[in-house]
Amino acid sequence: MAKYHIVTDSGARFSNPRLLQQYPVTVLPYKLDFGGNLYREGIDMDYDEIMRLIKSQSKPPKLDAPTVEEYAKLYAKLSRAYDAIISIHTSRELTQSWDNARHAAQQVKDSVEIVVVDSRSICAGQGMLVRVGGQAALEQLSFEEAVNKVRNAVDRLYSTYFVESLDFLQQNTILSESRAILGTMLNIKPIVSMEEGIPIVTEKVRTRSQAIDRLVEFLVEFDSLDDAMIVQNRVHITEQARTLQDRLSSEFPGRHFPYTMYGAALGVLLGGDATGIVVLESEIEGFDNG
Repeated sequence: MAKYHIVTDSGARFSNPRLLQQYPVTVLPYKLDFGGNLYREGIDMDYDEIMRLIKSQSKPPKLDAPTVEEYAKLYAKLSRAYDAIISIHTSRELTQSWDNARHAAQQVKDSVEIVVVDSRSICAGQGMLVRVGGQAALEQLSFEEAVNKVRNAVDRLYSTYFVESLDFLQQNTILSESRAILGTMLNIKPIVSMEEGIPIVTEKVRTRSQAIDRLVEFLVEFDSLDDAMIVQNRVHITEQARTLQDRLSSEFPGRHFPYTMYGAALGVLLGGDATGIVVLESEIEGFDNG
């Protein structure tokens, strides 16, 4: 049976990073360019400091994905110990990570089998796919079974975010300038959902209370959850995340909804003040993706 490893970029976020220690997973960091100074996410600068800097910016800082060379070097190194690699990345619509990994995989294809997966997601959704792949490795499923599980899970990922500030949405062309100006004047806040890897404004609210209502309504639409996570903008739980947990505990008795701080990739996209929910819907029993 093939021995395989999971590779991802730091766009992936997890409710408990220590869980990764039980899986064969390597994370390559994004780099952020603040005024010409490059910082590797989670290495040169921790997540709290990165988020503080992002919140202080009037426009999104430049986000650099791991390069083709960095992926190729990692793949070559892993090829000495592993027969195959599942490489899971932030949506190709948002960063160069998937494309760079794909080109790197071509360079080392004679040394190791690599399947490069576009998560069509970001942040916790991407992290959930990494967990699916890592769990398959832990259970010693075949490489083909593991790849199928990850690819099948991509189609069951859903996420939605309440965004406080419109600045980054406008500058990332998620929201037009005219709508951003009008939204600011009327104090309207957008709800942004990921649709096929692309962030789309799906609704607008005026208050945080209305935003929490919409996030709860989003989650209760699902009949069965494989995984669900609250995403917020700092390490310690925010008031919005705690309110969400309280509301959801009454809707889903006995189920805990963990939270995680989002990283640079989502921060550059939505800004430094967002709250969201990410869901991995349960697989339909007996469903065959092949």
